[in-house]
Amino acid sequence: MDLEAVRTFLAVLDSGRFGQAADELSITQQAVSKRVAALEKELGVRLLTRTARGAEATIDGQAFLPHARALLHAEARAIASVRPGSRALRVDVIGRRLAPAALLRAFHGSHPEIELDVVTLFDADAAVAALRAGTIDASFRAVTMPGRHLPEGIGALPVLDEPIELLTGPAHALASARSVTPARLAGHRIWVPGIVSGTEWAAYYADLAAAFGLTIEVTGPDFGTEPLLDTVADSPELATFVGAGTRLVWPDSLDLRRIPVHDPTPVYPHSLLWSVDNPHPALLALRDHLAASSGTAGAPGASGADIWTPAWARPRTRHPAL
Repeated sequence: MDLEAVRTFLAVLDSGRFGQAADELSITQQAVSKRVAALEKELGVRLLTRTARGAEATIDGQAFLPHARALLHAEARAIASVRPGSRALRVDVIGRRLAPAALLRAFHGSHPEIELDVVTLFDADAAVAALRAGTIDASFRAVTMPGRHLPEGIGALPVLDEPIELLTGPAHALASARSVTPARLAGHRIWVPGIVSGTEWAAYYADLAAAFGLTIEVTGPDFGTEPLLDTVADSPELATFVGAGTRLVWPDSLDLRRIPVHDPTPVYPHSLLWSVDNPHPALLALRDHLAASSGTAGAPGASGADIWTPAWARPRTRHPAL
């Protein structure tokens, strides 16, 4: 069986898009389609179907999925057994503008000799699957969602409580505020497009809204960061939330305002995840660095008792043995 075809099938499922899988694999979208088609021909079944939400696994694809991950897991372990440390440390940072990317940049600044391969996976389920398959070495995620537990063999280290800020345009009622309380946001329209049900960030915002009586709107398509900034800048009613460590750049003409939220400060709880049997020698260096510099490694963090985070978030005091 062609393992590159298997890898391509998993990349499409993990990203949800043929085009995004092509970017991640550094091949054309046509090559992605051909690999998947060849795999389907070899197996004699359809593995994927295209929907309005993107590519999804068929019933046969779902049946094949755990075996596909096992094949790549075996491949990764076989390579690691004879070439430990021969490839870059592969780390998922969720998004390249977000706080985990700043944490990883700080690590790179302290350890420039360690080669890094930075990737962005969709959600915690995709990240955990990739960790178990050995296709990535570590992932920054909020864990765990209500009713969910990390599977056996996955370690977790809390690394950053990232404050949430309010982003408004110049005409918004709160635009001139130096800071706001969560209670003061009740009744204001907060727009966060791109929230997908079942993800860790959907669980976070649902709990945040319930805790403080907020109205968080998720309607409309997610066209990306720049259209979001344009919409908020032009609206006297809409605002959005951004992480304090999120890197945003906009034209002066938008005149956007980033307003701290305090009393209490809502924080997003980032943890580092890894597979406990991962043999990559640089993984321990990353964990040691984050444990030593937790909350200060390149992204704003919050400390003290006056913070809010979901009850399901892994406590910062529960550091696993390194």
